[in-house]
Amino acid sequence: MARPLYAQVNLSALRDNLARVRECAPETQVLAVVKANAYGHGLERVLPALDTADGLALIELDAALGLRAARYTRRILLLEGFFAPAELPEIAARRLAVVIHHADQVRMLETAHLERPLEVFLKVNTGMNRLGVRPAEAHALVERLSQCDSVAVIRLMTHLASADEDDGIDGPLKIFEDAVRGLPYPRSIANSAGVIRFGEVGGDIVRPGIMLYGATPFAQHSAATIGVRPVMTLRSELIAVQDLAPGASVGYGATYTATRGHRIGVVACGYADGYPRHAPAGTPVLVCGRKARIAGRVSMDMITVDLTDVPEAGVGSPVVLWGEGLPVDDVATAAGTVGYELLCAVARRVPFVLSDLRALDLEL
Repeated sequence: MARPLYAQVNLSALRDNLARVRECAPETQVLAVVKANAYGHGLERVLPALDTADGLALIELDAALGLRAARYTRRILLLEGFFAPAELPEIAARRLAVVIHHADQVRMLETAHLERPLEVFLKVNTGMNRLGVRPAEAHALVERLSQCDSVAVIRLMTHLASADEDDGIDGPLKIFEDAVRGLPYPRSIANSAGVIRFGEVGGDIVRPGIMLYGATPFAQHSAATIGVRPVMTLRSELIAVQDLAPGASVGYGATYTATRGHRIGVVACGYADGYPRHAPAGTPVLVCGRKARIAGRVSMDMITVDLTDVPEAGVGSPVVLWGEGLPVDDVATAAGTVGYELLCAVARRVPFVLSDLRALDLEL
């Protein structure tokens, strides 16, 4: 018998979330962000549900090459661009688009001899202070790119650091507008938070990430509030039940001690499966569709939960660690992290199962 832990991926929910992007940002091109193996969901696994996107955006060159080998023909944007001139011939041959975020990349393009010119996105730093050219450099670098034989078309982009905050976009948008004023090129501005606020953010090309997978980029607005559904549900079962007497403890370090007699359930999931080890007692878990709480430390292969509010639970009872009925953001908040990290951290030993059987024949 297989260990009763698996990640269920709902492709119908992913399709619906992509449709939600279209509702929020109509008449734009949509580049679905699939970096980090589609936020831990499996790039090849979810690709069929992204067939109405105008293209994909990711970090990893090898993943982009794999998509081309699998005959994916739409735009693929490398969000960190390229790192050395030796990468450029392959990028050109595979018709990949690249982000340009510093002047050295412009110089590499100016000295390259490519079989076909590239589509480039010049990224302007508007306050994130990670990647991006200085606003004052934008016009001069666009001029150089427009004269470069290795460049076919130019786009302009930025990445909003605080689009999830009420007052987080006015300043960066002004910096961007001032930097690119008069440049007649399409613009890509909105990430997931920007998509939800598209009326304020605008742009021609949007880059949704976390909202596609059914989580929220906002601290104060749930996934349900912004109209998206969870794509990944991490499911398990109770594999044991223990009775705790008053004063008895459970787990490593005896960090949870019963103040009253009650039952504890043991869930087949632990930090080796990607569940956050630092999740404290009280972190929510669904047992039999009802909310229970972690009791004691998360161990490598198991979690213990207080079954006081689920008296009917027993060995074999279904458990949801996050997903349908329990937003990953709720678990992440309890653990002091973000839903992105939990989704990306699911371990390789956890089997994945598709819940949309219609997509099985479309997998790569």
